[in-house]
Amino acid sequence: MSEMEQIIMNIIIYAGDAKSHAYEALRKVNEGDYTGADEEMKKAEESLEVAHNAQTSLLHKEANGEKMEMSVLFVHSQDHLMTTITEKNLIEQIIELRKLINPILSKNNN
Repeated sequence: MSEMEQIIMNIIIYAGDAKSHAYEALRKVNEGDYTGADEEMKKAEESLEVAHNAQTSLLHKEANGEKMEMSVLFVHSQDHLMTTITEKNLIEQIIELRKLINPILSKNNN
């Protein structure tokens, strides 16, 4: 596997990890586990940082004049990363809403 392919795979893998952690955080907050949700979002952010750093390394290479070969896998990695960032941002907002709504729902069910 070439260095570029390894970087691309790291983007896909870590973006996927970030997305999984974000959805696990959403599941946990829906169950009222706020601490668990916060921990999962922290893990999502850490994975996303690794994926973003991998992307940045490719940008630096191209900015320094290194020719980048465009491949379907490269495009997929960029799509995967941007989608994950968007979903994580939306999930953060949903989590904040659930933290406000859960006590109201719990009160109404009693």
